[in-house]
Amino acid sequence: MPRINNPKPPKRAPKIDIRRGAKKKPCSFCQHGVDRVDYKDLAQLRKYISDRGKIRGRKVSGNCQQHQRDVGDAIKTARELALLPYTQRTVTERRGGRGRDGGRDGGRDGGRDGGRDGGREGRDDRGPRTPRPSRDGDTPSESPVVAGELLEDASEAAEVFETQLVEEIAE
Repeated sequence: MPRINNPKPPKRAPKIDIRRGAKKKPCSFCQHGVDRVDYKDLAQLRKYISDRGKIRGRKVSGNCQQHQRDVGDAIKTARELALLPYTQRTVTERRGGRGRDGGRDGGRDGGRDGGRDGGREGRDDRGPRTPRPSRDGDTPSESPVVAGELLEDASEAAEVFETQLVEEIAE
């Protein structure tokens, strides 16, 4: 029996139209007889950008294919010229997250902190901050090794460090 290279796919049931008689949204540019979309008309372009800064699709905006392409190009041009932002600034209060404390569960405490600080604890539990040493080098650093002393191997360095540590504790 010969093998068939292109078997026919099974017949599907006809799709039911979800809109049920709802008219397609007319293209506002075609209605008003606009042939070019101006990238400098920010009020018009903002209608076609979502609240997160994404360009709305054709089905949502109701534009025809050509005008939707023109709107996309105009928005991209306006973004390059810094007339429109690439993203909108959104302020959301999240519980936990994937910060330094953990993954999806919101942190070590399982998200029971109320989410006000993202699962991170404040500095109160660690005490006051100490001032950082300056990087310009005008203050000498307090290193356990005397400046100019070169140690031969790691075991000798460990011995020097331990003796200095014992001397500091004794004082």
